[in-house]
Amino acid sequence: MAEITGDQRVQSEVLEGLATAVNHRRWFVELAVPYLGDNPIEIGSGLGDYALEWSESFPRFTATEADPDRLVALKERLADRPSIEVRQMLLPNPEHGDYSAAVSYNVLEHIEDHVGALRSMGQLVRPGGAVVIIVPAFQFAMSPADIATGHVRRYTKKTLAAAMTEAGLRVEKIHYANALGLIGYFMATKVFRLMPKEGPMVKVYDTLVLPATKAAEQLVRPPFGQSVFAVARTPS
Repeated sequence: MAEITGDQRVQSEVLEGLATAVNHRRWFVELAVPYLGDNPIEIGSGLGDYALEWSESFPRFTATEADPDRLVALKERLADRPSIEVRQMLLPNPEHGDYSAAVSYNVLEHIEDHVGALRSMGQLVRPGGAVVIIVPAFQFAMSPADIATGHVRRYTKKTLAAAMTEAGLRVEKIHYANALGLIGYFMATKVFRLMPKEGPMVKVYDTLVLPATKAAEQLVRPPFGQSVFAVARTPS
């Protein structure tokens, strides 16, 4: 962890730090796979860590990024993966598509018009396809780390479901994920005002705490979590 500085470097450090949390990423990859169909599109692929994992399960995969600099880096990283198309995309936009699903992890909280963004994701997906979302949970956990990385809001199940419904989507599944992660995140970023980045704390959490949390939540859904996971369907 490092002291919050509030510049672009912070966002890069957070993405790089989260990339080292391999067990966390694989858990969240697994959550989405059953809903993604044969030709999904990811909105906001960042460094491409999730795209690389998901692309192993599908014959075609589209990764997107809004930021021009990250788009260049993403294209370079995925250049040797012919099954992955990389393109620029900024939401909301009027484009319509025929993707089997749209998946977006930790992106919606950055977008002022989140209903418009969700509506755009639905328009990219064929009728009855899925829009799969993960966002950070609970406004009380909004910290300097959130602000430094450009978060506009955090969510509850109720507020995310309301946004999806307003966007014309039908919520199929919604639940909290990573309950112990919320406690750790709150203490680290809100109480001690630290920034998530690569280091011993992330490694200990990912190696020791995360597997136990995942196993427990496969048996019982927790009443809170660090993230909200949701699946919604476009109109048939």
